[in-house]
Amino acid sequence: MIATCRKMNEAGLNQGTSGNLSVRVAQGFLLTPTGMDYDVLVPEDIVLMHMDGTHEGRRRPSSEWQLHRDILAARPEVGAVLHAHSMFCTTLACLRRGIPAFHYMVSAAGGVDVRCAPYATFGTGELARNALDALEGRKACLMANHGMLSLGTNLAGAFKLAVEVETLAAMYWRALQVGEPVLLDAEEMSRVLEKFKTYGQQTPPPRGG
Repeated sequence: MIATCRKMNEAGLNQGTSGNLSVRVAQGFLLTPTGMDYDVLVPEDIVLMHMDGTHEGRRRPSSEWQLHRDILAARPEVGAVLHAHSMFCTTLACLRRGIPAFHYMVSAAGGVDVRCAPYATFGTGELARNALDALEGRKACLMANHGMLSLGTNLAGAFKLAVEVETLAAMYWRALQVGEPVLLDAEEMSRVLEKFKTYGQQTPPPRGG
């Protein structure tokens, strides 16, 4: 988790102490602490959160613990949640714009677009509910006037998707400087989503099978 936090800063997804990570474990989930520089984190600083909102450890949990808890509770296939204030995703989120089907790689987030959740105060149950609605059928979303979320079966997957979504946000923002991008239609996005089901390296069949 600490290595991924530092990669978030190196990749430009985060600045300072903003953003947070969680990973599902048997007792609940592990969560980054509130207000700590990632460069000084040690394993003992990671907080063990229980699903009832209680926690263990020497540090206080991220103020967004409820956001992570509610996503992990509602999405059993998710093993890790990444939240960042990345530059281009947050720029679009401050305009309350999602990322439409301007490029086929939008499908990497699980649907025909990346939605922008309505604004709510950070650390609140309302924010968690808004994010869950925006994540319906998706693996990533923007959060109005706030930042972005990406989900993965593990930390590596959540990080990879966050980089992809930030790249898409940067492309979309740049295209908007010239004009209104031409969007792919529903039929094409349906084809792309079908192709994404077998995109990338697949598990090879067993020898002799």
